[in-house]
Amino acid sequence: MSLTGTPFLYLTVVLSVVALVLPLVLWSRMRGPRPLRAAARVLMLLFAQGTAVTLVFVLVNNQNNLYDNWADLLGTGDHVQQAADLGRDGTGGISVKRLPKVRQTFTAAHGPGMNAAGGVRVTQLKGRVSGVNAEVYVWLPPQYGEPAYRHTRFPVVELLPGYPGSAKAWFGAMKAHEQLLPLMRSGQVAPFILVAPRTNLLAGVDTGCANIPGQVNADTWLSIDVPKMVTDNFRAQPAPRGWAVAGYSAGAHCAVKLAVAHPDRYRAAVSMSGYNDPIGERDSLAAQSPALRAANNPYLLLRKAAVPPRVALYLSGQSGDGYQAGMALESIAKAPTTVRVVLLPRSAGGHTMALWRPQVDTVFRWLTLQMGQSHAKGRDASVAGTPTPPSPSTGGSTRAALASGTASRAGAARRP
Repeated sequence: MSLTGTPFLYLTVVLSVVALVLPLVLWSRMRGPRPLRAAARVLMLLFAQGTAVTLVFVLVNNQNNLYDNWADLLGTGDHVQQAADLGRDGTGGISVKRLPKVRQTFTAAHGPGMNAAGGVRVTQLKGRVSGVNAEVYVWLPPQYGEPAYRHTRFPVVELLPGYPGSAKAWFGAMKAHEQLLPLMRSGQVAPFILVAPRTNLLAGVDTGCANIPGQVNADTWLSIDVPKMVTDNFRAQPAPRGWAVAGYSAGAHCAVKLAVAHPDRYRAAVSMSGYNDPIGERDSLAAQSPALRAANNPYLLLRKAAVPPRVALYLSGQSGDGYQAGMALESIAKAPTTVRVVLLPRSAGGHTMALWRPQVDTVFRWLTLQMGQSHAKGRDASVAGTPTPPSPSTGGSTRAALASGTASRAGAARRP
């Protein structure tokens, strides 16, 4: 029975009701010795509490797409077949352009939100370079199937969830495709292909979108294998001109890191409540050594770049949760790198979907302009409005250290 399926939800509801009714009916009708009656009553109470907790967990999980299946929840899933040392560029010396085309079979995806806005499709991809074997979700814009666009290649946005988080989250809890469908039809937002690859590749840890020989090649999976599959199977624009990456929380960190590290693969990146130092997620593999932290910190990558990368970065967050990280990047960015930082008020919500979901509209308007899709209509308030003034941190020195890349593991705050 699927963890996120309707049957399991209904089962937990029924069990919760039964657990509530049992004590009401049987409490005073117990027979037998007193110790036996006491034990039976304790078991009924434990059963009621257990089913209540389970029901709450299922509702929260379905709402936020934290765990996609039982393997993710129990920490038994492993989607890495091999993790060879692929070198600094993540290709292992392989000429990706010369690899045979990847031909995939796609089926209709199932789960909350998967059937909305024309439906989401899914495929199981075996990454030829990364050694990762995992699912990738794809949503096509409404124009994709129209005769007038039959020769058009479409821009792509790769969508990354937080940790823990399901690849379905952008279509489930975030409702990105449902929000964007009318905006694309009206021309206010460009017709992007949305791609959501699995990022939870190893049991119980966040890969930090890093390449770590012997453990995982998550960077290569996201920036090479997935894009190649998409361009081989759909009318997608080539990289970097037609590619962007967006994420929230741990996915936000990954989005900026991938764009800064690979300006030859991405033109723009969106970060919502992200961080620069990988230690911002204490379960990140990229935080397990100073060398890995430095190699996967976009602040340090940008500061040390011999040539500033031609990428556009959009970073939003509240003070102490993403804003300082964005300001740190803005302070060192040099043309042609551009950085847009948006300070979100405390009243907008915390580190939750309630904060990130309403930003989809603004984020994709910004992407429309930054990626040269100027034929789209509408005014992007995030670009045309008054720049957000710098604000002093209210999060203390730990958050400032996270922004600049000087934090310690002991002082890092755990993120949802």
